[in-house]
Amino acid sequence: MKFTVAEPFDQMRLREIFKALKLPKKDLHLLNMSKEILVNDEMTTLNHIVKSGDEVVLPLPIEQSQYVPSYRHAHIAYEDDYLAVVYKPKGVKTHPNDLKESNTLMNHVIYTLNVDYVEPIHRLDQETVGLLIVAKHPIVKKILDRMLEDNDIHRIYRAEVNSLLPLKPQTIDQPIGKDKFHPNKRRISPTGQRAITHILDSKLLKEGVCEVHLKLDTGRTHQIRVHLAALGYPVIGDPLYGHSKLRQLKLESYQVRFKHPILQREINVSLDDIKP
Repeated sequence: MKFTVAEPFDQMRLREIFKALKLPKKDLHLLNMSKEILVNDEMTTLNHIVKSGDEVVLPLPIEQSQYVPSYRHAHIAYEDDYLAVVYKPKGVKTHPNDLKESNTLMNHVIYTLNVDYVEPIHRLDQETVGLLIVAKHPIVKKILDRMLEDNDIHRIYRAEVNSLLPLKPQTIDQPIGKDKFHPNKRRISPTGQRAITHILDSKLLKEGVCEVHLKLDTGRTHQIRVHLAALGYPVIGDPLYGHSKLRQLKLESYQVRFKHPILQREINVSLDDIKP
């Protein structure tokens, strides 16, 4: 992996940089034992103090993703050498359940980006459309995974529900577990995993239809759909948690915003910026 030292890392030791990025200890140890780290084409160690603009090369093993290229183009909303933000259409799964599948978003993405490695940082339900972050390097994935866990990646969703009044801003903190009677469903369960959804704001689009903006702190399966249904406002077009007979789920991954771990600048992409 090759990268240019960003301004915020000026005069820092390489070890301090990777600790600040919360690189897992195992990977930090492997780098610490390495004798092939290059800074400006000169061999060095993690103790080396770097300057902004220095070129760093890390001797990491090459990893490959196992997705079969679909030969179909994915819509790329943002891309650099380390990651991408891609658009997931309605009805397309995020990733295959087995290696033989070739018609999921990740199959399209690996074909479009033409890379050996690409992995999703989060997931979207099959019927949910919108923005998804993918990593183009295993080290970047591990850093982004930690950022997601620490809520340093902001994921804003947009949903439509039936309501005569706007929903009040609030935090839904209710655990979600599997529904033992319906294998494809989830439910509020005291023995489930903690799930936190923030309703940020909402507005009436027309009589009886309210648009809700939500932020996730966790990423449980069907989290928004389960939480809104538990409030009595299932997402419009949801046959699983509402009463819809049509699969026209009104739920979008509307915006992703985060500080790029390598480039150290703000990445902010929304559906308003792209035309899928």
